[in-house]
Amino acid sequence: MVPRNYSSTAIILSKRNYSEADRIIVVYSKKYGKLTLMAKAVRKIKSRKRGHVEVFSEVSFSAARTKGMGILTEVETINDYKEIRPSLKKVSLAYYFCEVVAKITREEEQNDTVFFILQKNLKKLQTETKLKKLKENFIFELLTNLGYWPRNKKLIDPDYALEVVLERQINSIRVGKKVLL
Repeated sequence: MVPRNYSSTAIILSKRNYSEADRIIVVYSKKYGKLTLMAKAVRKIKSRKRGHVEVFSEVSFSAARTKGMGILTEVETINDYKEIRPSLKKVSLAYYFCEVVAKITREEEQNDTVFFILQKNLKKLQTETKLKKLKENFIFELLTNLGYWPRNKKLIDPDYALEVVLERQINSIRVGKKVLL
């Protein structure tokens, strides 16, 4: 259970606009797992939080729990992974990592290993040139640590194994396959 006011380090998995000036963000936090938070007035031009709420950025945040979803009160960027952003291939893979984590985890189910896997692979992505191998290692590491795949068994088709676990397709896989080949 998340306390009334809480703070943690997190990686932003997704964001979507809500009402005139708000945004709903989904983060994977180190202490609390996947959380859905409302960022009030973040789309206003003078908002101080505006530049900190970008997908696959690592942030330090504070939030308040309400009856519905939590309200983001403070946010500060730790690492925006700016080395990834100029490359379309790397950006598509970073989005893929975030989408996979968002779909394979449940709300408020804490697992700091998943956070460290995502963080480590985003850091590797900054300098890595073999993107297909990085993607396959990410899937293998995530599936084995969550208990969906045995550690000593080789993963021949990571995309298929991931689809079987999720029971649905990953949206960004089409972009990922075209770009990474």
